[in-house]
Amino acid sequence: MTHAPVVRSALAEPVATPPARWVASLTLLNLAIYCGWFGPIQVLLAEQATVVDPAHKEAVLSLVLGVGAAVSTISNPVFGAFSDRTRLRMGRRLPWVLGGVVGGALSLLVLSTADSVIAMVLGWCGSQLFLNAMYAAGSAAIPDQVPVPRRGLVGGLIAIAQTLGIVGGVAIASLTGSIAAGYLTTMVVLVVLSLPYLLGSRDLALPPDHPLPVFRLGSFVRSFWISPRQHPDFAWAWLTRFLVNLGNYVATLYLYFYLVDGLGFPDDEADERVLLLTALYAVTTVATTAVFGHWSDRIGKRKVFVTWSGIVSGAASLVLAVPQSWTAAIAAAIVLGLAFGIYTAVDFALITQVLPAAEERAKDLGVINIANALPQVLAPVCAGVILSVVSAAGLEGRDGEWSVGYFAVYFFSFAVAILGSVLVTRIRSVP
Repeated sequence: MTHAPVVRSALAEPVATPPARWVASLTLLNLAIYCGWFGPIQVLLAEQATVVDPAHKEAVLSLVLGVGAAVSTISNPVFGAFSDRTRLRMGRRLPWVLGGVVGGALSLLVLSTADSVIAMVLGWCGSQLFLNAMYAAGSAAIPDQVPVPRRGLVGGLIAIAQTLGIVGGVAIASLTGSIAAGYLTTMVVLVVLSLPYLLGSRDLALPPDHPLPVFRLGSFVRSFWISPRQHPDFAWAWLTRFLVNLGNYVATLYLYFYLVDGLGFPDDEADERVLLLTALYAVTTVATTAVFGHWSDRIGKRKVFVTWSGIVSGAASLVLAVPQSWTAAIAAAIVLGLAFGIYTAVDFALITQVLPAAEERAKDLGVINIANALPQVLAPVCAGVILSVVSAAGLEGRDGEWSVGYFAVYFFSFAVAILGSVLVTRIRSVP
């Protein structure tokens, strides 16, 4: 007796596990995107700002990154919404991945020749725009094609790819010998690693009889507001991810200043120690994502992993806040990596289970991604305000002494991460 093949639909909840080659291609796609993001963010744009305007390099870098972050925050949900509405034979997601690859490559090419602030802003905004188109469409492919009992594992593999993409992007930028070579190599990596997904996306077109609403700008803009009253679990998922990410970014973005101003290390030594802490964080993140994502799939539970990993990541900030020593910083980096690796994998799987509608998966995931992007903007602001208040109150001691300011910064990181973790229990529809 033969069994009829499972008929897939673009809007149905997936029931068949996609082949390993598809998972591998999606993993490589995310590796490509994160290489494209973090080589410039961590190295190339700073070097380029120094060449373009040495006297105002910090201001130039802040301008380029700030405008790019704004473009990223807006473009992710917008491109997600466009992909939800796309009615092409090649599918809903694939056209936006393809367009993102082409546009992202051209934007990196522009950056490789940028010799002015305007050219840097335009090139980086283009990179953010098109890489977010790829990311929005690629993220939606998981709830489109991966059944719920496999999303923890796939989410873990994607998180590993993203972590390796950060490391790979920085390595490319640091080892290629020049700014132009760094951008051009990143461009080649983006294209080559995206090809397996472009050639085997398994994307499906919308059913021919599926009605699409007439595009009106006002209703399109209003669609990004997802009512907490109508979809409370989605709202809690957004808020908890925002809070835990805010705690994580406060903990990681100020490591350099913590080592210099809090622990008293000289600048050149602080650079090396930040690199070591980042490497420890990355290695431990990779070590936990897929393992705990798979474990979450096997037992069918999400909230217990998300809650406790968030609490432990918050506790890592407390380790930075109180002992204030190099040994404590190493311990915190390891603990934070272990915990946040679990959180990243399992929380993504949880989020895919609270999306309001199959018709708008990419747009809704784009709204969730604001909870990833916004804390990157707010974390330095929050830390800066806290340090300024402590300094203005005359509570700060000399460099190298126990720092009241950094105690306050990392206690804040601890508090918001704990709050976000505890609020996960308010999600009702996911075990």
